[in-house]
Amino acid sequence: MSLLFFVNAALICSLSPIDTADSCLPPGIKHTDVVTAQAVKLWSDRIEVKTITVAQKLKELRAGCRKGKLADGKGREIRFYQLVGCSGNPPKDYQEILERQAKELASLRKRYHVIEMTCTGGERYFFTT
Repeated sequence: MSLLFFVNAALICSLSPIDTADSCLPPGIKHTDVVTAQAVKLWSDRIEVKTITVAQKLKELRAGCRKGKLADGKGREIRFYQLVGCSGNPPKDYQEILERQAKELASLRKRYHVIEMTCTGGERYFFTT
């Protein structure tokens, strides 16, 4: 009985829930960063932007630190991917850039739970998809 208690305690400690600490987040990612932003039309014909932050997404995934790495509730390691191609004038090779991005995402999804970060800072991105 006591052995089962210690095994369960070790399991709980190895996958602790995400809190405000940034210990397992990769460099450059903060809990307040926006994962998605969507315009929502309200009944009063107003448009409101609904955002989901990294903290909200990690809570949804029941993510936690596992052996120093960020993992979802099923134990699959989480990776963040900053999308490109959301604003500005497209370069000549924008199709190739989008194809490369699609291939990178497909490859990452085979091994990781990928969180795609929306384009929220126009200064980082250079074209419309």
